[in-house]
Amino acid sequence: MIEVSHLTRVFRTYKKVPGFWGGIRGLFHREFAETAAAKDVSFTIAEGEFVGFLGPNGAGKTTTLKMLAGLIFPTSGTARVAGYDPTQRENAYRRIFALVLGQKNQLWWDLPAIESFNLLRAIYAIPAAQFKTTLDELVTLLAVGEKLNVMVRELSLGERMKMELIAALLHRPRVLFLDEPTIGLDVVSQKAVRQFLRDYNQKYRVTILLTSHYMADIKELCERVIVIHQGKKIYDGALDRLESSGGARKKIITFLPAAAGLVAFPESWQARHATTTKRAPDGKFILCVPVEKVVVASQEILSTGPVADITIEDVPLEDVIAELFSAQV
Repeated sequence: MIEVSHLTRVFRTYKKVPGFWGGIRGLFHREFAETAAAKDVSFTIAEGEFVGFLGPNGAGKTTTLKMLAGLIFPTSGTARVAGYDPTQRENAYRRIFALVLGQKNQLWWDLPAIESFNLLRAIYAIPAAQFKTTLDELVTLLAVGEKLNVMVRELSLGERMKMELIAALLHRPRVLFLDEPTIGLDVVSQKAVRQFLRDYNQKYRVTILLTSHYMADIKELCERVIVIHQGKKIYDGALDRLESSGGARKKIITFLPAAAGLVAFPESWQARHATTTKRAPDGKFILCVPVEKVVVASQEILSTGPVADITIEDVPLEDVIAELFSAQV
């Protein structure tokens, strides 16, 4: 469904020298800097896949989505979505995809959402019967029936995002690009949006490419992730493989009362158990230990003296990804 080959986008920005004379100098001699938002990115996504697109701020995620949507032209490389070239901006292509930007609105701010929906029906030439069926289904799934006639600017952030999703799906797209759809939402709204996206993807086999800084979104919705850093793709594969890519490890969190007198674990102890140790501000020790050494390490911790608390948990996905980014610097 989506084929991206060596996609690159370079932005050229003017570097202004500060001050009055810097402005005068810029009239006659300008200096520019080039920033590659995407560098030689390649991947393919099959029809019906729900793929997470991860990376730190400025990594090039949104730029890539905009290139796939035809809003930005690539400097080099090619992309095809459902057989279409996004750079051609054909009307037939515009009818099969939707782009939702979590920080931008497509609905008219001072009109009720239903007015924007009717406008979109006219733009996409959606038959009246199909429009009503689709709208009723989406409104029911997202539980916003009582808000259709409320001006968009008077809706809560969560309600506005639900309306944005309805607007994006009215014409029944085959491909959906989502850029931070849950940003700023409360926990309840995030859960509702995630549940809706999961159900919609399973029911209609819509191909979805999702960017999000909330790891809960990725873990609950995506089996596959693509990770980019500084414009380059550094990982493409199963999410569970990414979680274990930092080495099969466990995190041991232990709290030793002051009576134990332990300020830090000796370096020899850390080397023996192949672990990294840090002390949290609340006095707890956090140790990342290989799975095979968890039992031995726990026993040795318990033998150091009185232990008030000890827990063993998986290394969070956020930590694994942060380490992946650090390794690329």
